[in-house]
Amino acid sequence: MKCKAILSATLLALALTGCSGGSATDPASPTQTAASMSSVAAAKARFPSYNTNPLPADATGMASNAVTLAGKIKVGINIGNSLEAIGGETAWGNPPITLAQIQLIKQNGFTAVRLPTSWDQYADQRTGKISDAWLARVKQVVQWCVDSGLYVIVNIHWDGGWLDNNITSSAQASVNMKQKAYWEQIATTLRGFDEHLMFASANEPPAKDATQMAILMSYHQTFVDAVRSTGGRNAYRVLVVQGPSTDIDLTYNLMNTMPTDTVTARQMAEIHYYTPYQFTLMTADATWGNQFYYWGTGYHSTTDTAHNATWGEEADLDALFAKMKQKFVDKGIPVVMGEFGAIRRSTTLSGDNLQLHLNSRAYFLNYASRQAVANGLLPFYWDAGGTGNNGSAIFDRNAGTVFDQQALDALIRGANGLAL
Repeated sequence: MKCKAILSATLLALALTGCSGGSATDPASPTQTAASMSSVAAAKARFPSYNTNPLPADATGMASNAVTLAGKIKVGINIGNSLEAIGGETAWGNPPITLAQIQLIKQNGFTAVRLPTSWDQYADQRTGKISDAWLARVKQVVQWCVDSGLYVIVNIHWDGGWLDNNITSSAQASVNMKQKAYWEQIATTLRGFDEHLMFASANEPPAKDATQMAILMSYHQTFVDAVRSTGGRNAYRVLVVQGPSTDIDLTYNLMNTMPTDTVTARQMAEIHYYTPYQFTLMTADATWGNQFYYWGTGYHSTTDTAHNATWGEEADLDALFAKMKQKFVDKGIPVVMGEFGAIRRSTTLSGDNLQLHLNSRAYFLNYASRQAVANGLLPFYWDAGGTGNNGSAIFDRNAGTVFDQQALDALIRGANGLAL
């Protein structure tokens, strides 16, 4: 299809608003092979249109474009392992989200919440119809966030892998139709919220090369088209699209376009940051390398040298964040760092080693959030609720209190440009 991008020196740069290869809902999309064309009719028959009452575009409460909106978000937090939990909201060990929990987040300096959300397990697999009760539950949580003065991102998370596991030409038609069906329902249900609400297409879609990137972009294009088609405030809502695997290097190398849109300057890109893996997520030493307990200048151990970080420290972080600034931010496209963090090794270590690790972890969180803001990235800490060993919780969701004051202080100071 012909490129619809509009040249504007003050809005999205042409280099990143170019053609996406056609609308993903168009059966003639060039990313689909001839062999896959026969599946389009079947997919359309399976998933009817849920855009049953589109409204005229409504700009009320939607004055901020993506850049302006990004300037209003200092630091966010994920309410992880809750709405996206497979088996139900409490299936992964957390209590149901409450208004008090949302207010606690606001009171402690966060300005935004990311709500990882599952939809597929609540949908009729024959038709794609999402449970009205689940749509209402998500709307309730969003309302609490907005009422508390927080910006909020709602996504389709891993969701059982129906999108992530199917970035293939053979599955492209059916995935696009499911993406369309789900986002028409989500967008219609949440259409009344003002600019405090943003939508995000996916979570960490694993595209590894240009062919998969083209397919992934068709899924993002379907997302944008579906949301915009519902009208009302969704005609102007800021939308977030994920880089391949939300990996910075892959995103820098492969994500050379943004979806086409009916409005300009209303999209953000998303990456995640868990570098180095040995420090942020690894839970056992391996034959190929050890865990890192100590990260950063001035925080290496002199007695447990086998667990000092050997890569991925300040200089590497600086270089990676600079790539996102150059690729997107400098062209008027804000970047959401939708997840970052490091696990807390609270029982693996003890004594001086534990204290050094905790201090090092606080330094990492402070440095990452501070450098994110300096490069125009919006940092959202990953809080999965776990307060035990290898947990990431800032808040104790059962007690309704701050659990990790050291990490909280490090994050908030960093987001405000302050070192420890």
